[in-house]
Amino acid sequence: MRIAAAVRAFCALSFILCAIFGGSFAQAAPYAAVVVDARTGKVLHARNADARLHPASLTKMMTLYVVFDAIERGEISLNKSIKISRHAASEPPSKLGLKPGQKIALRYLIRAAAVKSANDAATALGEAISGSEAEFAKRMTRTARSLGMKNSTFKNAHGLTQSGHLSTARDMTLLGRRLFYDFPDYYNLFARKSTYAGVRDVANTNRKLLSAYRGADGIKTGFTNAAGFNLVASAERGPKRVIATVFGGKTSAWRNARVAELLDMGFERSATRVAVRKPAAVNLGSSGAKTIRVTSTGAVKKSPRPKARKGAATGTLVAQGQLKAIQEAVLAANREATANGVVKVANAQQQTIAAAAANEQPLRVVTRVSTAGNRYWAVQVGAFSNRHQAEKALLQTALRELQSLEGSERRIDYATVNGYKKFRARFVGLNQADANMACARLRARNAPCFPVGPGS
Repeated sequence: MRIAAAVRAFCALSFILCAIFGGSFAQAAPYAAVVVDARTGKVLHARNADARLHPASLTKMMTLYVVFDAIERGEISLNKSIKISRHAASEPPSKLGLKPGQKIALRYLIRAAAVKSANDAATALGEAISGSEAEFAKRMTRTARSLGMKNSTFKNAHGLTQSGHLSTARDMTLLGRRLFYDFPDYYNLFARKSTYAGVRDVANTNRKLLSAYRGADGIKTGFTNAAGFNLVASAERGPKRVIATVFGGKTSAWRNARVAELLDMGFERSATRVAVRKPAAVNLGSSGAKTIRVTSTGAVKKSPRPKARKGAATGTLVAQGQLKAIQEAVLAANREATANGVVKVANAQQQTIAAAAANEQPLRVVTRVSTAGNRYWAVQVGAFSNRHQAEKALLQTALRELQSLEGSERRIDYATVNGYKKFRARFVGLNQADANMACARLRARNAPCFPVGPGS
């Protein structure tokens, strides 16, 4: 009887202590883990992969995914000045320390959320995109469903524990892979060990793993009492890239050590040579997100040519004293162009120089073939729903295939396809052989491209 009474007393005392200390003596957060070959999405290891758990600040991966998507759609600009609300400023740490009414560029909020895992920055991002954190959380959940994250529901932008705010190790691994492939221009943020966030430099919450594990370049840590220590990590070694996710770590050191073990397992189990299968494109427009064309991005509507300084050449206007050097350059280009069958263009440039010299008039140097009259071929690298995406495609393609596209002109034109306005990204001013060659080389790199004949 005395023993039973003692047990009852201990249980009562335990209940009281748990109530006083907020459940700190409760059972540790459940463990879950997933490892995938990032090139194919193949699952190499899984444990409790679909258990719905607290994601903590892994949530910010989805916050940032939605923000990156909004930027790509033209809903908002990286340079947009965001006014911090009282609600955002009041979020508990980790935080950047923003004040109500303070203004800060969107790009710095992104850095603070991605690197420092700042809760005030994450909330401010959600409010900037959707008007309120609650509406933004709904968009996060819609986006998750579109991406195939079947077991994730978001209630806030930062990941602090809230009823119904849940995800899984499988879903977060999928999201990490999506960030890498869908937004390669932004992914480098997650590899920064520190960065400037508008008001001060901030250190990466994942810097220990980034420093200690060879090839690690992201992605995101998370911690709350309810979640334990979480991490989605990505690393690349040689041709292999592996993503490993852990939920419910006991400590940050234990979590990092476990993730390193899982990454090692992934590199050991993944094939050296496999065909990369990027995640299929999804139409996030059907998720209910409203696409808005932002006009107040700070870009000027007209960019007039600056006034000439006295005694100096301006823009593409060349002073007479430079004619000799230009003639020599054009002669060299002429010799090179002969092999490509465009000697007439170089000869025409040379005759223009001579005429300009005879008339003592300023000379406009032609640096590419004229595309007037639709007499030349082009290559099209995509048709997009907004100009920003088309410009991005042109830039990325130019970097991939500089050789065969050199001398062409980047152009974006409009077309209506199946009732929708499209922005066609093209390189124009090519001959047929160069157009075919450029597309052949781009397609060999799994990049879209097709030649377009004159007048098309």
